[in-house]
Amino acid sequence: LGHLKGMLAYGASPRASIALAQAARAYALLRGRAHATPDDVKTIGMDVLRHRVQPSFEAEAEEKTSESLLREIFDRVEVP
Repeated sequence: LGHLKGMLAYGASPRASIALAQAARAYALLRGRAHATPDDVKTIGMDVLRHRVQPSFEAEAEEKTSESLLREIFDRVEVP
């Protein structure tokens, strides 16, 4: 993920991580499970974080959006 350094002007706040955990639990509950999995977090993560991160000028110059940057992060982070 080192090549993404400098690509985000603003990242998600601690409140965003709380919202992400709550949304993942709700997503799991709607699917009949009592607990959220890492895949639930990845599935719902884009919807929760898309508007909470801002690409840097460098990223925008490379035509990267917050969604494309988040997708790259989610794709590279291994699920435990």
